[in-house]
Amino acid sequence: MYISGLPMYILGMTTEMPVTEARERFSELVEIAALEPVFLTKRGRRQAVVISTEEYERLLEFAEDAADLAASDDVVAEMMTGSPAIPWAQVKADLGLA
Repeated sequence: MYISGLPMYILGMTTEMPVTEARERFSELVEIAALEPVFLTKRGRRQAVVISTEEYERLLEFAEDAADLAASDDVVAEMMTGSPAIPWAQVKADLGLA
């Protein structure tokens, strides 16, 4: 399944595997995780999840985008309170671009 050109797991599919079984079937665990998340359980409770590299990288990108949006919201809120803007020349100088 693709959303915005990024591969995604098929929503709704979940696999659970006890940690002891995951040790015994590690190669199979990796193969399953390439297709869907695998929740590792201990005493019947989810303890960890194994996901594909692609899914992990996609989640990291989303987290970075969310952090950037939050930072931008903070800047806009600060500007709305009347805080003075930093002059462009000073920004360039601070970054060593002037």
